[in-house]
Amino acid sequence: MPKAILFSSLSADQNALLLRDAPPGFETRWLPASAPVEEKTAAVRDADFLLLWGGDVQESVLRAATRLRLIQLFNAGYDQMNLTLTAELGVPVADNGGANALSVAELTVALMLAVLRRLIEADRSVRAGRWRGDIKGHELYELAGKTVGIVGLGRIGKLVARRVHAFETETVYCDQVSDRELEVALSLRRLPLDELLQRADVVTLHVPLAPETRHMIGPQEIALMRPEAILINTCRGDVVDEDALVAALREGRLRGAGLDVLTKEPCGADHPLAALPNVVLTPHLGGHSYESLLRRARFVWSNVQAVWEGAPPQSVVKPNS
Repeated sequence: MPKAILFSSLSADQNALLLRDAPPGFETRWLPASAPVEEKTAAVRDADFLLLWGGDVQESVLRAATRLRLIQLFNAGYDQMNLTLTAELGVPVADNGGANALSVAELTVALMLAVLRRLIEADRSVRAGRWRGDIKGHELYELAGKTVGIVGLGRIGKLVARRVHAFETETVYCDQVSDRELEVALSLRRLPLDELLQRADVVTLHVPLAPETRHMIGPQEIALMRPEAILINTCRGDVVDEDALVAALREGRLRGAGLDVLTKEPCGADHPLAALPNVVLTPHLGGHSYESLLRRARFVWSNVQAVWEGAPPQSVVKPNS
């Protein structure tokens, strides 16, 4: 009987949903991601599959799992995985196959609108009995007609492009690989990063965290952006130099920002970005939705069952990929 172990940072009811669709005949068990190393080590010794939602896995735990056929992530991000070690051990690592991409894309557009329309400020003003408060009509902006710059045209970036196209935006993108079909369908233009930053009214980031993308939006890049531009980040906090971003927002060198991710998570109430009224913050929930949870589970179990039956795993990630 194949055995699959889940290490998860989610609640018990959410983990039950993830395990509900396990194929017949699979033995499943879940442990909190915060469980002691000794308990994790004992759990994986005879496991065929290790499933992960959030958190990293200690080297000693991975080395103890000598029967593993696959490490399967429910997440899209794999920056916390020691891919060099898993390659040494000969265990492939697969991400979630883009199952959360739609949820992230929708939140991305929601953050654009929240910043441009100052929705959080408006809500707080009404609740405080101040109706419109200090918000003036000419300080609210439409997404229509704006130039949206998408940095990273992967699964999520493509979905964002389709959605902002419906808002009648001009859309440009930066990526190592061109997508001619999407360029034609959505009238996209591929630009170098520096030119994109200079042109865009909205810059939205959709790249994995890697050595070459850490602080890819730093002081020099922010200086290229237009003062009326806004920055949206739903990928990884370390892609942006937060100190440089805070300085630009305080000094009026950017109009605003919508951030689902931060360098340190969770952040405290004393975080510099939390004090800025032109920033909308959400707690890294871009990929979270009921529908996304079910899509992730379906993909994960389909991949796991295929590997058990002898097929190669899908959506495998590699060191430096």
